[in-house]
Amino acid sequence: MASIYTQADSNTRKTWFLVTGFLVFVIAVGWIFSQALQSDAILYVAVFLSIAMSFGSYWWSDKLVLSMARATLIEKKDNPELYRVVENLCITAGLPLPKIYIINESQLNAFATGRNKNHAVVAVTCGLLDRLDKMELEGVIAHELSHIGNKDMLLGTVVVVLAGIISLLANFFLRISFFGGRGRSSDDNKAGALLMVLGLIAAILAPIAATLIKLAISRKREFLADADGALLTRYPDGLASALQKISDDVTPMKVANPASAHLYIDSPFNEKQNQNWFVKLFQTHPPIEDRIRALKDMQV
Repeated sequence: MASIYTQADSNTRKTWFLVTGFLVFVIAVGWIFSQALQSDAILYVAVFLSIAMSFGSYWWSDKLVLSMARATLIEKKDNPELYRVVENLCITAGLPLPKIYIINESQLNAFATGRNKNHAVVAVTCGLLDRLDKMELEGVIAHELSHIGNKDMLLGTVVVVLAGIISLLANFFLRISFFGGRGRSSDDNKAGALLMVLGLIAAILAPIAATLIKLAISRKREFLADADGALLTRYPDGLASALQKISDDVTPMKVANPASAHLYIDSPFNEKQNQNWFVKLFQTHPPIEDRIRALKDMQV
């Protein structure tokens, strides 16, 4: 799919800049904790547990998400039109055909998941199929296929690993420090006491910062998938129109779950797009109006 991604290089660079910064952030926090407690073992254990948990999540996440969404696997005979759309776009993108699932919900939404392009899944709601025209549906499917082509599932796992390490480190540090497991230097000199204070501050603020970085990367990948989806169909207005309908839809989703909300093309919780910058920091998706504006500015 590399040939259709050249115009999205800016978003790609910004995403990997965030990931690199995230990695440096994790190392810095781990160093502060290990110095404050004089114990490198805490860092090693936290890293091991976080990677082990994230590996399991990466390997079986598609089954968990599909189960939460109560999605049903379909064959070509069940919905020939949807199958043709997915097949044609996969041929254009050079991707294997993913498994296709239907979510029995009236809300307009869709998501892609799976551990790689050979084990990928695209799921769409009944509402999306009923209320979008063919060009709009192609735009949404192209967006989801772009997530697959961009290896967003793998990137998401890397980010989850880093965020998990931060959370585990913070939890271990707080427990050990409150139950008397302090490093020798913390009681011997001012430098040790300062490190302990810095460690406590980091333990409280680091998980919040990790969450913000994780959400920022998720939002960048949505912009990238929009751009690549538009390049794939050569018709940005199709996806823009679909996003407008999705934004206008106020139908609730019964199976909406915070753990999988970031996977959908838009939040399944029908959140109002508040313009307050602080609120935007905690959103899983960029505001729809910003995404539509970016699509309108594209030249393909």
